[in-house]
Amino acid sequence: MSTINCKGTLVDLSTPKVMGIVNVTPDSFFDGGKLTNSDEIVSQVAKMLHDGATFIDLGGYSSKPGAEFVSEIEELNRVIPIVRLLLEKFPDILLSIDTFRSEVAKQAVENGAAIVNDISAGLLDDKMLETVAKLQVPYIMMHMKGTPQTMQSLANYDDLLKEMNFYFSERIAKARSFGLNDIIIDPGFGFAKTIAHNYELLQNLELLHFHELPILAGISRKSMIYKTLEISPKEALNGTTFLHAFCLQKGSNILRVHDVKEAVECVKLICQFKN
Repeated sequence: MSTINCKGTLVDLSTPKVMGIVNVTPDSFFDGGKLTNSDEIVSQVAKMLHDGATFIDLGGYSSKPGAEFVSEIEELNRVIPIVRLLLEKFPDILLSIDTFRSEVAKQAVENGAAIVNDISAGLLDDKMLETVAKLQVPYIMMHMKGTPQTMQSLANYDDLLKEMNFYFSERIAKARSFGLNDIIIDPGFGFAKTIAHNYELLQNLELLHFHELPILAGISRKSMIYKTLEISPKEALNGTTFLHAFCLQKGSNILRVHDVKEAVECVKLICQFKN
């Protein structure tokens, strides 16, 4: 459960790791349009790696609620040159490709990406699980219903955690049937979930350990923080750090974040309680 194989390197997740977010999209909710050229992207990634990120997660399709549709060609044009650039600048980087399209995942891994991060757990591309299994890279599967365009209209549950565990059981079994080995589960904070759902999920996060797989938590600067505090995403770092500590206490293995330095400090401090 606690190690994943990234391009021949075994990464031990029994000590939580931090994944830095790099969006090459014009419309992401926090950093959309910030990184507009290769120099800015390289500078941002260099800072994240210096601050202690184990992984960098690169995305070319905003998955915020109601995000605009992006064609596969456009997504490939956004991310593949950046994958090549980052592997050239940082040969040892453990790069994750944030996509629900098997062709984008395939080309990214062929160009040096080490992980596939899929918000749809294979449900938006029926070739995804088979493709990732053939690529033999770790796979992050997230809980979501519908698409980024429709998900918030589907935020209805009789029993949120029970339904999520059923969903993950089914998707994990499907992935295993293709021979997919290293699987990480992401509960999908904010995806087809209300703010109340997000806090119910956070409060009961340990129930996802039922699957005996690493858990990734992605709550950085999300609306469950800034809407609750009645502030903007730019002002949500303090709230993010507080909830990161809560995620770690509930057994999260990876924090997917915009602010690497603060998250790494959070991990270091929380780990002191376990010693």
